[in-house]
Amino acid sequence: MTLDSQFDFSALSGYAAAPGGSPAPAAPPLAAPAAPAEPLPAAWTQSPTPPSTLTSTFRGINKWLGTLIQRFTLPEDEAPVDPFGILVSATPPWLISLIVHFSLMIFLGLVVLGAQTVVKYKLPPVEIDLSSKPHSENEIWAETLGEQLEDPSQKFSSQGLEPDKDAIAAIASSDLPVVADPLIGPPVLAPSATGTGTMPVGTIPTSAIGIDFSGREEGRKDALLKAYGGTALTQDAVKEGLGWLVRQQKPRGSWSLTGPYKLGANRENEEAATAMALLAFQGAGYTPQGKKNDGFTKAVTRGWKALLRSQQADGHFFENLSDENSQLYTQALCTIAICELYGMTRDEAYHDAAQKAVDYCVKIQAPEGGWRYQPGVDSDMSVTGWFSMALQSARIAGLEVPSPTYAGITKFLDSVAREEGSRYAYQLQAGATLTLTAEGLLCRQYLGWKHDDPRLRAGVDYILANLPEWDKRNVYYWYYATQVCHHMEGPDWQKWNGVMRQLLPQNQEKRGSDRGSWDPVGDRWGSAGGRLYVTCLSLYTLEVYYRHLPIYRQDNNQPSN
Repeated sequence: MTLDSQFDFSALSGYAAAPGGSPAPAAPPLAAPAAPAEPLPAAWTQSPTPPSTLTSTFRGINKWLGTLIQRFTLPEDEAPVDPFGILVSATPPWLISLIVHFSLMIFLGLVVLGAQTVVKYKLPPVEIDLSSKPHSENEIWAETLGEQLEDPSQKFSSQGLEPDKDAIAAIASSDLPVVADPLIGPPVLAPSATGTGTMPVGTIPTSAIGIDFSGREEGRKDALLKAYGGTALTQDAVKEGLGWLVRQQKPRGSWSLTGPYKLGANRENEEAATAMALLAFQGAGYTPQGKKNDGFTKAVTRGWKALLRSQQADGHFFENLSDENSQLYTQALCTIAICELYGMTRDEAYHDAAQKAVDYCVKIQAPEGGWRYQPGVDSDMSVTGWFSMALQSARIAGLEVPSPTYAGITKFLDSVAREEGSRYAYQLQAGATLTLTAEGLLCRQYLGWKHDDPRLRAGVDYILANLPEWDKRNVYYWYYATQVCHHMEGPDWQKWNGVMRQLLPQNQEKRGSDRGSWDPVGDRWGSAGGRLYVTCLSLYTLEVYYRHLPIYRQDNNQPSN
């Protein structure tokens, strides 16, 4: 007896044979098939000889599949003759067997080939001492990806990042003017006696103007990357991050802290978001005057048109911001950006906007010597640090900043200094924190502390005892600490950079709409600033090799002792 006579395939489509030979539904049918318009040829329904078991099996399956497809796709009154079932039922068994076996062989071949490909391109772990924690043998470090600027045979460690002497010599022999102190201290100037509010012009030597921004230029950037331990990987991370920012730019040229990307900030501030994005582009050397007609240059051009529209006659940028606690953060960020733009381009079209922004910063300095939330009222280390960076950018660009302003900053720093000046607190009555220590030390470096000052040395040791860890994310701290260590150069920079240049690229988003950004979840301030904030600070950190030249350099371009 064949399989056809042992098993009734009609039961699979919702029908079973009832006693007496008449069909009765075993379950609610999907759609009863219509009878064919005329009987099918006998050759299609009968075999002259008893069919084989395999032939009967395939014919039964094909007939059931054709009926089932027909019932799902067509209403009962439109169901046609089942050509699919008829055609496949007439297919010779040997041909069906050939197709099935051939398909199976292709599938198995692809599986084997995929396994061989994974083995062939598996990347070995790189020997890199990031911490005392043991690492898995199969762990793939980000430094194994991409063409590195260093010798590919070199094994990296936190102690193996010696500056490239040839690259430093190339910088010294270039047309970049060499001065004893690229960030020469502010001249001692008396307040204006005119009473008009016009500030006295500084006397910073012409050769020093703009020198701190020149490392961002093409060509010089590569030399600085090699000299200070940057890699193709860090540069790829910067490009990917800038690409993400381009995709987030709004139609009118501004950026948003709240979205439309995922995990934005808990409140909007377009002026601050736009300034932060522009600083990321400028840190990589992009301005509206860029020679390259690419997406980055276009984004910067549109961004500046948007931001300059928000500047008011007295120089402030936060007219449309309802959150009073963010107004001065916004002013400091916008001032840094416009001062950098003027210093990088020397375009007089930006001079007045930059000077007005600086004048406003000076005017609203609080009696304590710093800045906080309200113009002229109270001071804290966090806001004061951003204003110090703004005035530093103004000084480098050759803009007018009176010396009493710097004296006020020093006064405030002294009031929040702890442990003989090696650590810093938020306000007068608060205790020192790691983040604010890094911010305070950077301000001290800009205000003239020497490389071998024991207070600076103790503070840097404190930073180096707290290297970046991804499960303790604090990109605000990393941003300031990276600059402090970069200015120190030598072993201090090597130790910090050995971790930082690995950690940030490794944890950058690699796919999807977030590609190029950094996830704010888990960061100390991620929920407040959101994805754009965390991404921009990460980009500033990875641009450190050329974004600002180290402060402590002598004529021979070696760190001072």
